Amino acid sequence: MNDIIDLSILQIGMAYIFVLMVLVVVRVRGIRREAEIVISSVRMTLQLILVGYVLVYVFDHPGPLSTGIIIALMEVFAICTVLWKFRAKLTNPLRRVIVFSMCLGTLSCIFYFLLVVVRISPWYDPRYVVPIAGMLIGNSMTGISLGVQLLIEGMTTQKSIVEEALVLGATPGAATREIINSTFDAAILPTINSMIGMGIVFLPGMMTGQILSGIVPTTAIAYQIAIMLGILGAVSLTVIIMLQLGCRTFFNHQDQLR
Repeated sequence: MNDIIDLSILQIGMAYIFVLMVLVVVRVRGIRREAEIVISSVRMTLQLILVGYVLVYVFDHPGPLSTGIIIALMEVFAICTVLWKFRAKLTNPLRRVIVFSMCLGTLSCIFYFLLVVVRISPWYDPRYVVPIAGMLIGNSMTGISLGVQLLIEGMTTQKSIVEEALVLGATPGAATREIINSTFDAAILPTINSMIGMGIVFLPGMMTGQILSGIVPTTAIAYQIAIMLGILGAVSLTVIIMLQLGCRTFFNHQDQLR
């Protein structure tokens, strides 16, 4: 295999031409996104540089404590991102449901994937734990964000339909079944679509990174198949837990809409 081509600061700087291109487009089209584009680009750069130095230290000094702290920070950041995005729309019970769903859904899938599928030893090996946990938590954060948004919209726009079903004797679960089903379907659809186009339309980031690092493509493919199935499971489990428990937060103890 060929040696890895290291990118110099100049080469990385040349990649920012793409940011300038987007800024020109939004300015010409009158789309007010310049500040967000600049902030997101700078933030992404600083975060990745910081994470890079942290990972260098963690990889050189592996241990259960450092690996556990990194997973905890990922979870906290993902949860805070979701809570902040919907801060004006969330009730306290729904906030607790989001926290519980993210933790249970992602952590159970992460440890199953690492201990049963990959079977790493020791279990805290950061070379495997950090990237795999990041992918599962990141995709679950996206899925639960979409799920929360659609659940709130569904319970608001279809309030009269739910109330009619309750009047006719339906339980809260039956009255909200269609809302939960449609929301769950929409939340996992991006993951399903990425699986459909994977390998033909595009090569995913994990597989590309492994190939660039010199790993045999067939090995990279095996890991990519496994991780995509893990992502599908983590997103689905996280979202369905949130929907089943979150939907109950819209009702009182008498099964009436709040």
